[in-house]
Amino acid sequence: MRSIIISSNCSGGGKTTFTLGLMKVLKSRNFHVQGYKVGPDYIDTAFHKTVTGIASRNLDTFLMGEEGVKKSFQKGSGNIGIIEGVMGLYDGIGASEKGSTYHVSKLLGNMPIVLVLSPKGQSASICAEISGFKNYKDANIVGVVLNSVSEKYYNLLKYAIEKNCNIKVFGYIPKTPEIALSSRHLGLVQSMEILNLEEKLDTCAKLIEKYVDIDGIINATQEYKISTDGDLNDSFKEDDKQKSFESLKEEAKNRNLKIGVALDKAFSFYYKDNLEALENLGEIVYFSPINDKELPQNLDFLYIGGGYPEVFKKELENNYSMRKSIKEALDGGLRCYAECGGLMYLTESIDGSEMVGFFNGDSTMTNKLQNFGYCNVKIDNKCFNNRSIKDNEFEINAHEFHKSKVDLDEDNVYEVEKTLYNGEALKWKCGYFKNNTLGGYAHINFLGNEELLKALVNFL
Repeated sequence: MRSIIISSNCSGGGKTTFTLGLMKVLKSRNFHVQGYKVGPDYIDTAFHKTVTGIASRNLDTFLMGEEGVKKSFQKGSGNIGIIEGVMGLYDGIGASEKGSTYHVSKLLGNMPIVLVLSPKGQSASICAEISGFKNYKDANIVGVVLNSVSEKYYNLLKYAIEKNCNIKVFGYIPKTPEIALSSRHLGLVQSMEILNLEEKLDTCAKLIEKYVDIDGIINATQEYKISTDGDLNDSFKEDDKQKSFESLKEEAKNRNLKIGVALDKAFSFYYKDNLEALENLGEIVYFSPINDKELPQNLDFLYIGGGYPEVFKKELENNYSMRKSIKEALDGGLRCYAECGGLMYLTESIDGSEMVGFFNGDSTMTNKLQNFGYCNVKIDNKCFNNRSIKDNEFEINAHEFHKSKVDLDEDNVYEVEKTLYNGEALKWKCGYFKNNTLGGYAHINFLGNEELLKALVNFL
């Protein structure tokens, strides 16, 4: 599958809008488009799926490992791949480029990159910026798209860039406020919540079709090649835990597991790899904590992912029968994994609105990020019936991003550590285990953590 990366110099540089418009144009040309997102983001991948009709895949070297990223990329289906970057091109873990869009480009055989830039009050200075991006680590930048500029300003910048940077300018997107996507405290508003999204995407696609050299971008795509560059790869050595989820099929085929997954506008933060892993274990039954009256019957495992329960707390509160159904199931011993927003939902309340009440205590929203970024989590083995697992604990890579906090009268089972850019370590406690239910703020990718998944569903 020929692919290309869409990156920028910073967050908010216009790459998501351009990515979605480009996907829509390619789909209109009868391409089978596979979307990817560098990093741990859930919201952008949902936008991708809205446009392409195919689940987008995350490429995250920290959560998945380098081998996991390669496997996830190769699982994609289509004849052209569009990879949306994260933050600025070189922005990775701490002050390094590890885990960055550039890192993924190198990992996928020096995959070509288009830079989307939103210049303002610049002329020749943008040439220094582009040359710096191109030469800093020898990134394979094949061209530039200028976002939110006038035709006159574009012509000036195109002349300067192509004259001084020896790089192609593929085109521009005129300043068009109506194609902007709304944001909230954890990023963009979800695609399912934007009533006029299709209209915005149509407008964006028409602008890109008119003002951007689509054929030039298509010709710049490249087939995936295994990287031979050891500089980055050596720092992300994988151990033997990187196994295919397909090995779980043999263990699961006689179990006939029925797995409930909460999915609606309050709970939608799921990695495609995680859902594929569960599909290999049995039948997934999706349900809505907002709209359905009760849990699906005869579940063996329940997964409540992250999302925006705080935004839809009144609707969740009003569905008393669902809250009652979940509490009774968990009190009865149903195995459950609740992540971030799922954890909040299982507490007694969110900012005064009643929730499931399984964990003793409440969730509250604050006006700042409580914990943010990649971290390492050690999970106490008492969550898994004290079986002998890796020196009595699991140790996994994870990601946190939340403005809420919980105050629970429950014992902690997570020891969380985040290493800062200067080597200093931040440590905190989180995670709660009660009656076969594990809940915590950390987001986990099961790819590379097969043993943890097996423990969660009681396969050990």
